[in-house]
Formats: sequence, C-alpha cells, structure tokens
Amino acid sequence: MNRTIFEEMAERWPSPIVSRTEIKHFTGGVITEKYLANLDSLGKGPANRFRLGRKVCYPVAEVVRWLEARATKI
Repeated sequence: MNRTIFEEMAERWPSPIVSRTEIKHFTGGVITEKYLANLDSLGKGPANRFRLGRKVCYPVAEVVRWLEARATKI
C-alpha cells in the first residue's frame, strides 16, 4: 500500500496531536499558524480541534486527512 507524504510526516511527528503554533513545523513551513487560525474561523480547518490550556490543538490523523483533501497534483 502506498503511503502519502502526509502519512510519512505524521509518522515522524513525536506526538498524536499538533498544536496550531507547531503547524508550521509539522508541514515544513507550508501552513502557518495565522493562516490556519483564519481557516478555522471560517470552518475550513482540520476537524475535531480542541483546546488544551491556551493552545488550540488537532489530532494528527485529522491534520493528515485535511492536508490530503487540500492537496492537488500539478
């Protein structure tokens, strides 16, 4: 079975969650914290986000699904 680049990114990530402030590191700089916050406010960010203290977080699996849905081959 072929893994996507996003699944490979998830395997290398040291946690089952990604905080919004770390999304830039998770995506290699492709998605920024501010851009993701803007998408969240429009209801277009990854599903099942939650708050831990002051941090907004996402399950890694949801971030992967969201990235796969947004990606297009060129």
